[in-house]
Amino acid sequence: MAKVEIYTKMMCPFCIRAKGLFKKKGVSVIDIPAANNAAKREEMQKRSGGGRTYPQIFIDDKHIGGCDDLFALDAQGGLDPLLA
Repeated sequence: MAKVEIYTKMMCPFCIRAKGLFKKKGVSVIDIPAANNAAKREEMQKRSGGGRTYPQIFIDDKHIGGCDDLFALDAQGGLDPLLA
Protein backbone atom coordinates (compact mmCIF):
# COMPACT_ATOMS: atom_id res chain seq x y z
CA MET A 1 0.00 0.00 0.00
CA ALA A 2 1.23 3.49 -0.83
CA LYS A 3 2.32 5.99 1.82
CA VAL A 4 -0.08 8.94 1.76
CA GLU A 5 0.81 12.16 3.57
CA ILE A 6 -1.48 15.18 3.80
CA TYR A 7 -0.48 18.55 5.21
CA THR A 8 -3.67 19.93 6.72
CA LYS A 9 -5.31 22.86 8.46
CA MET A 10 -7.97 22.43 11.16
CA MET A 11 -11.57 22.71 9.97
CA CYS A 12 -10.46 22.95 6.32
CA PRO A 13 -13.29 21.62 4.12
CA PHE A 14 -10.84 20.71 1.34
CA CYS A 15 -8.69 18.72 3.77
CA ILE A 16 -11.77 16.90 5.06
CA ARG A 17 -12.91 16.14 1.51
CA ALA A 18 -9.48 14.81 0.46
CA LYS A 19 -9.17 12.61 3.55
CA GLY A 20 -12.70 11.36 2.91
CA LEU A 21 -11.76 10.16 -0.57
CA PHE A 22 -8.82 8.20 0.80
CA LYS A 23 -11.03 6.73 3.53
CA LYS A 24 -13.58 5.68 0.90
CA LYS A 25 -10.77 3.90 -0.95
CA GLY A 26 -9.64 2.19 2.27
CA VAL A 27 -6.33 4.03 2.41
CA SER A 28 -4.93 5.31 5.68
CA VAL A 29 -3.24 8.69 5.62
CA ILE A 30 -0.54 10.41 7.64
CA ASP A 31 -2.18 13.67 8.68
CA ILE A 32 0.38 16.43 9.23
CA PRO A 33 -1.23 19.49 10.88
CA ALA A 34 0.84 22.35 9.45
CA ALA A 35 -1.19 25.56 9.67
CA ASN A 36 -0.10 26.43 13.22
CA ASN A 37 3.36 24.87 13.05
CA ALA A 38 5.95 27.05 11.31
CA ALA A 39 8.43 24.18 10.83
CA LYS A 40 5.82 21.87 9.26
CA ARG A 41 4.48 24.72 7.10
CA GLU A 42 8.01 25.42 5.82
CA GLU A 43 8.54 21.69 5.21
CA MET A 44 5.26 21.56 3.26
CA GLN A 45 6.22 24.52 1.10
CA LYS A 46 9.66 23.08 0.31
CA ARG A 47 8.31 19.63 -0.55
CA SER A 48 5.48 21.00 -2.69
CA GLY A 49 7.55 23.51 -4.61
CA GLY A 50 6.00 26.52 -2.90
CA GLY A 51 2.44 25.32 -2.20
CA ARG A 52 0.82 27.40 0.53
CA THR A 53 -2.79 26.21 0.38
CA TYR A 54 -4.28 23.28 2.24
CA PRO A 55 -4.18 20.40 1.79
CA GLN A 56 -0.90 19.50 0.13
CA ILE A 57 -0.96 15.80 -0.72
CA PHE A 58 1.91 13.38 -1.30
CA ILE A 59 1.72 9.74 -2.38
CA ASP A 60 4.97 7.85 -1.92
CA ASP A 61 6.76 11.22 -1.68
CA LYS A 62 5.32 12.36 -5.04
CA HIS A 63 3.53 15.69 -4.82
CA ILE A 64 -0.07 15.32 -6.02
CA GLY A 65 -1.20 18.87 -5.25
CA GLY A 66 -4.34 19.93 -3.45
CA CYS A 67 -7.87 18.62 -3.14
CA ASP A 68 -8.98 19.60 -6.65
CA ASP A 69 -5.85 18.00 -8.11
CA LEU A 70 -6.56 14.81 -6.17
CA PHE A 71 -10.15 14.56 -7.40
CA ALA A 72 -9.09 15.35 -10.98
CA LEU A 73 -6.46 12.60 -10.79
CA ASP A 74 -9.10 10.18 -9.51
CA ALA A 75 -11.58 11.17 -12.26
CA GLN A 76 -8.89 10.49 -14.89
CA GLY A 77 -8.22 7.05 -13.42
CA GLY A 78 -4.74 7.94 -12.24
CA LEU A 79 -5.20 7.72 -8.49
CA ASP A 80 -5.83 4.00 -7.99
CA PRO A 81 -2.59 2.93 -9.73
CA LEU A 82 -0.62 5.23 -7.41
CA LEU A 83 -2.30 3.72 -4.37
CA ALA A 84 -1.71 0.09 -5.39
